[in-house]
Amino acid sequence: MVEKMKTEKKKLLIFAHYYIPDVASTGQILKELAEGMLHAFDITVICVVPSYTGKIAEEYKTKLFYKEEINGVKIIRIRVPEFSKSNKISRVKNILGYFFGAMIATFKVGKMDYVYSISQPPILGGLIGVWGKWMKHAKYIYNIQDFNPEQTMAVGYSKNKFILNAMMWFDKFSCKRADKVIVVGRDMVATLKDRFKNKKVPNHVFINNWIDEKEIYPLPSDNEKVISFKKKYGLENKFIIMYSGNIGLYYDLENIMRVIKKFKSRDDVVFAFVGEGTVREKLVLYKEKHTLNNVIFIPYQEKSDLVYSLNAGDVHWCINAKGIKGVSVPSKLYGILAAGKPILGVLDEGSEARLIIEETKSGYVTEPGNYDEVEAAIERFLNEKGTITFTEMSTSGREYLVKYLTKDVSVKKYIKEILSC
Repeated sequence: MVEKMKTEKKKLLIFAHYYIPDVASTGQILKELAEGMLHAFDITVICVVPSYTGKIAEEYKTKLFYKEEINGVKIIRIRVPEFSKSNKISRVKNILGYFFGAMIATFKVGKMDYVYSISQPPILGGLIGVWGKWMKHAKYIYNIQDFNPEQTMAVGYSKNKFILNAMMWFDKFSCKRADKVIVVGRDMVATLKDRFKNKKVPNHVFINNWIDEKEIYPLPSDNEKVISFKKKYGLENKFIIMYSGNIGLYYDLENIMRVIKKFKSRDDVVFAFVGEGTVREKLVLYKEKHTLNNVIFIPYQEKSDLVYSLNAGDVHWCINAKGIKGVSVPSKLYGILAAGKPILGVLDEGSEARLIIEETKSGYVTEPGNYDEVEAAIERFLNEKGTITFTEMSTSGREYLVKYLTKDVSVKKYIKEILSC
């Protein structure tokens, strides 16, 4: 009995807006983090029913809460309203459904030693973690994947000073109440310090996000499933410049389309956009209006097929809108490095993603808004296809990832930092 008490694992409650099988990048990261920490913690996740696309399956429409277990992780799912990504009101209702549902679900779990939440949904993700800390008398770890309102301000999503000031006050409140703040970029450390004017900065640490290098890895061009993917979407015998991920507000994709338009007469190159998001429809309309026959839109790929779609690209975009430096790190970077593909980076100088690309020499980078240089980078890649330069970019990026950006490396850091609270 005494021995059992000595070895009993600490209990960790994770608040996750999305969790597998949802394809949100944060949901995938949290799945790998939770499962990777099971040897150290007894873990419960509170999240929404699968609904990242806005639609909810019938089996999740009859009750308010659903309990299940996936790979040893206990899960409480909250039913939320369906939504449209183009309708702000429906999105707000959906997010508030999660927030208040998560507050109630907190009472459905027992004693907890640690509470962990991420900065999604914006502001509310931090506040639900504070709620969990208070209700469970637990240590609170706040993982900031994206700083808000800084992200909202960078893309001009809202210019209402009252709302932005309120958002800042609440998220600083969450940071202050956290026993530890974890950020995912070196540039984000500076943002945290700037928030507090370098005075009474919350206890914090930087840990990179990651990808499972055993799931995403380089494949030869004659791989059967890579060829099958290319055939399915008409990409055969083309030089493929691919964007894979959320086609959302924070990536300046509407202006990038204007650069792509300059290559509309090139039938040897195709620009493939893989994913969904709030600006996808605008990009499709632009393609149709300007008859961009070498632009193609492809749906989200199942996680098990991601290795094939990523390997189908010859070059991958890694883009952030201007002003995102220190605010977030595009998670797509890790998949590109894992697949061993050259990168066309449009990123602020000093941002985490750009620092990694520059350190590894795994691609060409330029500043957001510098569209002439973006065009020049595309030309450069087209001229260098099949050269040793491509091979060196691919190899150096993959080698760096295997050494520094794997799941095991980051998960060990998370365990250490949580236990040290």
